[in-house]
Amino acid sequence: MKITVKDAETGNKVNMEVEDDNTIEEIIEEVANYWKKNPGAYVIRYGKKILQAELTVEEANLHEGDVIELIPDPEGG
Repeated sequence: MKITVKDAETGNKVNMEVEDDNTIEEIIEEVANYWKKNPGAYVIRYGKKILQAELTVEEANLHEGDVIELIPDPEGG
Protein backbone atom coordinates (compact mmCIF):
# COMPACT_ATOMS: atom_id res chain seq x y z
CA MET A 1 0.00 0.00 0.00
CA LYS A 2 1.05 3.58 -0.46
CA ILE A 3 1.63 5.94 2.46
CA THR A 4 3.16 9.41 2.66
CA VAL A 5 5.98 10.31 5.02
CA LYS A 6 6.36 13.99 5.90
CA ASP A 7 9.58 15.49 7.25
CA ALA A 8 8.34 17.58 10.19
CA GLU A 9 11.47 19.78 10.06
CA THR A 10 11.22 20.80 6.40
CA GLY A 11 7.68 19.95 5.34
CA ASN A 12 9.03 17.76 2.51
CA LYS A 13 7.01 14.66 1.69
CA VAL A 14 7.84 11.35 0.09
CA ASN A 15 5.42 8.65 -1.05
CA MET A 16 6.33 5.11 -0.08
CA GLU A 17 5.11 1.69 -1.01
CA VAL A 18 5.00 -0.49 2.13
CA GLU A 19 3.91 -4.01 2.98
CA ASP A 20 2.04 -5.09 6.13
CA ASP A 21 5.17 -6.80 7.47
CA ASN A 22 7.49 -3.80 7.00
CA THR A 23 8.57 -2.31 10.33
CA ILE A 24 8.43 1.31 11.40
CA GLU A 25 12.22 1.09 11.79
CA GLU A 26 12.56 0.13 8.10
CA ILE A 27 10.44 3.14 7.11
CA ILE A 28 12.57 5.45 9.29
CA GLU A 29 15.79 4.08 7.77
CA GLU A 30 14.55 4.43 4.22
CA VAL A 31 13.30 8.01 4.51
CA ALA A 32 16.23 9.11 6.68
CA ASN A 33 18.63 7.84 4.02
CA TYR A 34 16.56 9.51 1.32
CA TRP A 35 16.76 12.85 3.14
CA LYS A 36 20.39 12.21 4.26
CA LYS A 37 19.53 12.21 7.97
CA ASN A 38 20.70 10.00 10.83
CA PRO A 39 17.98 7.32 11.22
CA GLY A 40 18.84 6.83 14.89
CA ALA A 41 17.85 10.41 15.72
CA TYR A 42 14.27 10.20 14.39
CA VAL A 43 10.96 8.57 15.19
CA ILE A 44 7.64 8.30 13.36
CA ARG A 45 4.58 10.11 14.62
CA TYR A 46 1.11 9.07 13.52
CA GLY A 47 -1.43 11.61 14.73
CA LYS A 48 -0.45 12.29 18.33
CA LYS A 49 1.19 8.87 18.79
CA ILE A 50 4.88 7.97 18.49
CA LEU A 51 5.09 4.59 16.74
CA GLN A 52 7.53 2.11 18.26
CA ALA A 53 10.30 1.11 15.85
CA GLU A 54 9.63 -2.62 16.17
CA LEU A 55 5.94 -2.36 15.16
CA THR A 56 4.96 -3.59 11.74
CA VAL A 57 2.84 -1.48 9.41
CA GLU A 58 -0.08 -3.78 10.22
CA GLU A 59 0.44 -3.53 14.01
CA ALA A 60 0.70 0.26 13.74
CA ASN A 61 -2.70 0.20 12.03
CA LEU A 62 -1.53 2.17 9.00
CA HIS A 63 -3.81 2.27 5.97
CA GLU A 64 -3.59 3.18 2.29
CA GLY A 65 -3.07 6.93 1.92
CA ASP A 66 -2.08 7.62 5.53
CA VAL A 67 0.36 10.45 6.23
CA ILE A 68 2.94 9.86 8.95
CA GLU A 69 5.61 12.27 10.15
CA LEU A 70 9.35 11.84 10.63
CA ILE A 71 10.22 13.86 13.72
CA PRO A 72 13.40 14.29 15.80
CA ASP A 73 13.39 11.77 18.65
CA PRO A 74 12.05 13.66 21.70
CA GLU A 75 14.17 11.37 23.90
CA GLY A 76 17.31 12.38 22.06
CA GLY A 77 17.84 9.23 19.97
